[in-house]
Amino acid sequence: RRRELLALRRARQARCDAGALPDFRADTAAIRAADWRVAPIPEALWDRRVEITGPTERKTVINALNCGARVFMADFEDSTTPTWANLIDGQRNLRDAVAGSITHHAPDGRDYRLVEQPALLMLRPRGLHLPERHLEIDGAAIAGAFFDAVLFLFHNAQRLAQRERGPYLYLPKLEAMEEAALWQDVLACVERALGLAAESIKVTVLIETLPAAFQMDEILHALRGRIVALNCGRWDYIFSMIKTLRAHRDRVLPERGQVTMEAPCMRAYAGLLVQTCHRRGTLALGGMAAQIPIRDNPQANAAALARVEADKLREVTLGHDGTWVAHPGLVAVAQRVFDAHMPASNQLHLRRDDLRVTAADLLATPTGSITRDGFEANVEVALRYLAAWLDGNGCVPIHHLMEDAATAEIARAQLWQWLHHADGGGKTLRCADGVPIELALFERTLATQAQRLRASAIPGAARIDAAAALLGELTRAAELADFLTLPAYDQLE
Repeated sequence: RRRELLALRRARQARCDAGALPDFRADTAAIRAADWRVAPIPEALWDRRVEITGPTERKTVINALNCGARVFMADFEDSTTPTWANLIDGQRNLRDAVAGSITHHAPDGRDYRLVEQPALLMLRPRGLHLPERHLEIDGAAIAGAFFDAVLFLFHNAQRLAQRERGPYLYLPKLEAMEEAALWQDVLACVERALGLAAESIKVTVLIETLPAAFQMDEILHALRGRIVALNCGRWDYIFSMIKTLRAHRDRVLPERGQVTMEAPCMRAYAGLLVQTCHRRGTLALGGMAAQIPIRDNPQANAAALARVEADKLREVTLGHDGTWVAHPGLVAVAQRVFDAHMPASNQLHLRRDDLRVTAADLLATPTGSITRDGFEANVEVALRYLAAWLDGNGCVPIHHLMEDAATAEIARAQLWQWLHHADGGGKTLRCADGVPIELALFERTLATQAQRLRASAIPGAARIDAAAALLGELTRAAELADFLTLPAYDQLE
């Protein structure tokens, strides 16, 4: 079924490539119109005002669980390179965390252990598109999504259930209600096999693809016995906008720093998510603040924290019930905003019936420009992230932002979009300084960045040449690759 659903994704993309645009489904109009609600939210999940995400490395797990956030989403997807060692060590770390026995002795002599009341642990497995080649069934690689989720549930579900602290999962990269229905059946099978109560495995779904934004009601309906929230996965959502509309020359995005949540299409997406969730009785969670503290520049740090605070104020004012941060240093900022403006556990009472979101609203192209700095920054981020990823590190700080696969996908997809639509509408696409955006500019920038980074002390410096070759291949290709992690996975040792 998973392979059939991936084939449906390709067919849907082919229709978009031929000129069609995403829209709300006619065959599910009755689901959207009907008055129904999802199952009640467990008490442990009633208040999720600040969540932190990160990879499953041992010290990171302890720090995230201890940082004061309500939830830690342990991430096997966008912030983890799926080497066998990373995956198995990560599962071991989470097993020890659930048991309460996790400790870490650092080289500097510091010891790390859990506080008395750590954050609630959730797991995000890989997306349905990613394979796990180390485990085959009938000669075919198992889905990475099922490997990550089921191994975690096998080792931890009963213990979590006994404590009424789970098991809880985040489900990424869904595009359609049929994919949600597949997860529903998989998790029901797991519950039967492990002797768990029916629909005791609760899930939060990330709405991080453009097709999924048109099926929020349908996804909630397919998982209505176990879903507890939808989340605005803003960075992957921007990437999905580029990928889904890749053949539409009139829908070229400005540089990623200008595609903010204030863009009309992003406001429509977030507003529709809040409205849909609260109508159906489930939580609406905001997006990731990717900033990390700037310890050597107090002024720059204050400005960064002010941007985080403004972003969280926007979310809580819109009606979100919680939000994400990427670094423990941002927990207090987000907590302060939500405490001030959301005194109750959540905002389920806020229905937002005033909003009217159309397909045209969701598809409105953000306005802005492309600067030379923005072009070069995309090359640098994609190159540095790929090098680190190939070296086994899936979560990398770059220029005081925590970059993961989602943000790297935006960078490399924008490069492809800009270069392949450079002559869109009969007018040459140019940087703000007048320099034409063409393959020669990309090649010069890539060579310059690779030479500079090859001799640096950045994570993955030894893999810069391999990363540059892969980025060049992806950018020059006639068709935008679905995910950079698929060809990169073939290069992992």
